[in-house]
Amino acid sequence: MSVPTAALESSICAPLPVLGQNVTVPLVTGGEVTYAALDYAASAPALQRVWDDVAAYAPYYGSVHRGAGYLSQLSTDLFENSRRTVAEFLGCRADDQVVFTRSTTDSLNLLAAAIPADCQVFVYETEHHASLLPWRDAQVTYLNAPRTPAQAVESLERALADRDPYGPALVCVTGASNVTGELWPVKELAAAAHAHGARIVLDAAQLAPHHPVDIAELDVDWVAFSGHKLYAPFGSGVLAGRADWLQAAEPYLAGGGASRKVARRADGGVDVDWHTTAARHEAGSPNVIGVYSIASACKALTEAGFEGLVAREQELVGRVREGLAEVPEVRVLSLFGDDAPRVGVISFVVRGWNSSHFAAALSAEYGIGVRDGLFCAHPLVRTLLGSDPQDPGECGAPEAEPGERSLNAIRVSFGAGTPDEHIDRFLRAVSELVREGARWNYRTEDGRCVPDRGAAAQI
Repeated sequence: MSVPTAALESSICAPLPVLGQNVTVPLVTGGEVTYAALDYAASAPALQRVWDDVAAYAPYYGSVHRGAGYLSQLSTDLFENSRRTVAEFLGCRADDQVVFTRSTTDSLNLLAAAIPADCQVFVYETEHHASLLPWRDAQVTYLNAPRTPAQAVESLERALADRDPYGPALVCVTGASNVTGELWPVKELAAAAHAHGARIVLDAAQLAPHHPVDIAELDVDWVAFSGHKLYAPFGSGVLAGRADWLQAAEPYLAGGGASRKVARRADGGVDVDWHTTAARHEAGSPNVIGVYSIASACKALTEAGFEGLVAREQELVGRVREGLAEVPEVRVLSLFGDDAPRVGVISFVVRGWNSSHFAAALSAEYGIGVRDGLFCAHPLVRTLLGSDPQDPGECGAPEAEPGERSLNAIRVSFGAGTPDEHIDRFLRAVSELVREGARWNYRTEDGRCVPDRGAAAQI
């Protein structure tokens, strides 16, 4: 999934307009500064194009699928056209289904509810909890963190070779790590899965906003992703891929929309004929605006040209990594090594700093929003930090005081809307904090490091 250097240099495009670019935030040391949103891996800012499209549609909002009125019919057309747009964006095959959900987590829980009862599931310990945890009712094999892409393929092949060859099996793997940003060998893993009679689902939550995803080309069986990471508002997601397991499973939610016909029986019970289309798992009134916003984001990224977007992001990745490498106290976390291709997601720790303290200082003193914690990928971060899996610590709640070592890390992430100035400010801030220390006093409150508003500044 890497991009040739020559292609990068010739096709770099400008940042895409996103909401919040001119929002100013107060600094604890006085004054205000334009907010630098460098937490794209959690939620990317909505594209201005998406917001404009949603605003233009809002006066025509109506309930979908069963209304006779003009607005209802218009909304139904928009909803189903959005499904086709997403299918094109993902390179879906002719018989694939696109099911709209609430998020990546919801998508993978839907698939987990649809797998055959005797299915064996194989998942790496490096996964985000959204893809690590949904398989509670299945026979699950957790694979250790690989240290090279080739090792990832080899460990999967060994595990699959040892399974029951006659039962169904599913492999779940991320496309790009939400901790290190590293790209996984998805196509090779799909080939290994299929060679052993298994299917594969791709968690593309961190891949789809940064890199083209083509179901047919990667030869995966399903793809899951979230709108809020794809420059769309919260509350919508996608599960796209093979229809057979989804059609055979009981509806994810039972209710209107999922049912095609409902009739009372003579014995007083109810007979239900469920839909076999995507509607089977879309019961209730759908999030039409959320679905439309995903489709709008897909169109915007496609029209902007993924080649140029990838090129510019790779330039930013190089600048951030080079800048952090100039600070000896900083250690960037990686599974596959410095040369591994990656998207705009980089996690690191700073010697002598509690990660929550460092992130709080970036925010309070420089107006930079990053993430600290275990990033809902506890086993992976603990492996990268060399700590025991039983060590304390949880997402967003470090127990260490300012200045003490924590078991967490700091994550900076960026994408199609990130201005150069935000990257420059971040690198300058890291260097100054390490060299000169924080200019304000901080304390721990409700598990987080925050500026001590009653303390005098250290400047």
